[in-house]
Amino acid sequence: MAKLKWYKGNIHTHTTESDGDDTPERVVGWYRRHNYDFLVLSDHNHLTLLDYGSGRRRFKRPLMVPGEEVSANIKGGSVPIHINGIGISRVVEPIDADDVVATLQANVNAIIQAGGIASINHPNFRWAFDHEALMQVTGASLLEVYNGHPKTNIYGGPGKPSNDEIWDAVLTSGRPIFGVATDDSHRYHDWSPTQSNPGRGWVVVRAEELSVDAIVDGLATGSFYSSTGIALSELDTTTGSIELRIEDDGETVHWTTFTGKGGRTLLEVVGQDARYEIKSDEGYVRATVRASTGARAWTQPVFLGE
Repeated sequence: MAKLKWYKGNIHTHTTESDGDDTPERVVGWYRRHNYDFLVLSDHNHLTLLDYGSGRRRFKRPLMVPGEEVSANIKGGSVPIHINGIGISRVVEPIDADDVVATLQANVNAIIQAGGIASINHPNFRWAFDHEALMQVTGASLLEVYNGHPKTNIYGGPGKPSNDEIWDAVLTSGRPIFGVATDDSHRYHDWSPTQSNPGRGWVVVRAEELSVDAIVDGLATGSFYSSTGIALSELDTTTGSIELRIEDDGETVHWTTFTGKGGRTLLEVVGQDARYEIKSDEGYVRATVRASTGARAWTQPVFLGE
């Protein structure tokens, strides 16, 4: 059996083919220079494909994974229902079913029919929907727990759950879904906290090889972790335990929170190494790593039988 390797990538990226401010070629160049292994160009309702072989130079990285942000803006445009289709074989036309749940489900189904996996984007953007809607949707593989766009309200607000809380509520309902961190990048020239710049959130997939099929399969099966700046040097998850090691720079303080059913904190561990022995009645267990710099990382939930 081939040894598994880690591959870093971004799965939510915009270019001038929709509402980004730079060309696909230049956007891909940014991610290449910053050592990304794979990239999804997810322009709104457009399948942006880039042929490395058409120019003078042939690049092996980043691997281009076909994608699209299927964007339906329902109820007169006031409620955005945006879902990334990753690994799709054709353009997916958005479906407006008027109702939030029906629209989410119709577009998830359309992405799957196009050969891709569905990643539900920024639920708190314009406070579009929360766990009450998501726990009624089947077939989606991924949910954004972090989105780098400054207007996606990832931390929630009074009476509004954060993306993490939404994720835990969906998992608690028995609906399996994996959490991703993404850039949702649009701006490549004006750099500031108020701009949707690249390099803010990514996924690190564990796979046998760097290929479209292997990356999409890793995402679909939860063989990855998500990050905004923390790197894991080791991650071992089984039905019996979660064990991880955080790369150490000698200065940053890290702590890991293990979370179970109902968003309940099961254990907190300070330091570079963390381990949790899973009990049979916890529903699921996942880990969130935090750093004194503000960076975070998320492991995928281990699901337990009732």
